[in-house]
Amino acid sequence: MQNTMHNFGGMQNEIYNAGLQGILPDYPVDFATLEARAHEALGPMMTNYVAGGCGDEHTQDTNASAFRHWGMIPRMMVDCTERDLSIDLFGMKLPSPLFMAPIGLNGEATQDRHGDMAAAQASAMTGVPFCASTLSNDPMEDVFAATGETPAFFQLYTPRNKELAASLIKRAEKAGYKAIVVTLDTWLTGWRPRDLNASNFPQLRGKVMQNYFSDPVFRSLLEKPPEEDPKSAIMMFAAIFGQVLTWEDIEWFKSVTDLPIVLKGICHPDDAKRAVDHGADAVYCSNHGGRQANGGIATIDLLSDVVKASGDLPVLFDSGIRSGTDAVKALAMGATAVGVGRPYTYGLALGGAKGAAWVLRSILAEADLLMAVNGYPTLADVREAGVQRTD
Repeated sequence: MQNTMHNFGGMQNEIYNAGLQGILPDYPVDFATLEARAHEALGPMMTNYVAGGCGDEHTQDTNASAFRHWGMIPRMMVDCTERDLSIDLFGMKLPSPLFMAPIGLNGEATQDRHGDMAAAQASAMTGVPFCASTLSNDPMEDVFAATGETPAFFQLYTPRNKELAASLIKRAEKAGYKAIVVTLDTWLTGWRPRDLNASNFPQLRGKVMQNYFSDPVFRSLLEKPPEEDPKSAIMMFAAIFGQVLTWEDIEWFKSVTDLPIVLKGICHPDDAKRAVDHGADAVYCSNHGGRQANGGIATIDLLSDVVKASGDLPVLFDSGIRSGTDAVKALAMGATAVGVGRPYTYGLALGGAKGAAWVLRSILAEADLLMAVNGYPTLADVREAGVQRTD
């Protein structure tokens, strides 16, 4: 592992010094420019899927805008020459509190359609852990190998076939992933007008299916291998995708693996308490980036109550993170680790592994510099400072 003390903010000096030689950055450091350029690179169909949300996208938009009504008060006369952004998670010392949230269409985001591998390489380049999705253009074993020395997590869409679910989990454990992130809110997909208007659901077109197509249990369910009869394989996927989970299922997950079980999609404090009571190893506060249910509340506005209800369990967080400032605010509200989603996928679209690594470094640099200027040398200081509602 890398040394956990990093001068992430030094990235700005690299940029300014390069500018003295007439060298401008290859990729943007702000989300608005990143998003605009990435939409051009992705094209209309991919942009619909990656950028789109549920319903009129109010919840998705509010996820991001809600950070603006939380503010932090700077403290002066504090020695912040060095900042420590490291965290402890699942017994590991990580150099920063960021992780790469699972994105099911990463594989299609790069020109070579191996975006999962590029994301894993970006993780290796930055030390930011990658949460690999069940939906992938490359088998999870190959993706994990590309993460190098950086730990990785595996996100599970639990299929209705328990033998297949167990196989996916055991493959992740054998490959070396450090936790299983069980998505709770996607046993079916929400109402997504952008995709519906284009009549486009990528998985039904055979995209990001390699974890299924490479799985021995999945292959045993087919009359012919996916290579010979991809249409039947896709129909089998559609038939068994999405097990409805209840609290009693946690016991089954824990019987299948020794890896930590992380429950993704927890937004209500009572659900966080039940996660604790049923033996979950971590809570993941997320509303799927506003892609699954519209009419909800911005996840950042729910985070504090979820943290309080989770007791000693780590709380991972995503939904609406667009900058280092957003990440610091989520940490101030008690998140243990903060997931970056669309921004790094936009980086993949612009520059593959290098583009995604640039985006992650930019977010870390902004977070580091904010802590320096605000007088917060450690994440403990960030949490002690907290946030205040500004509206």
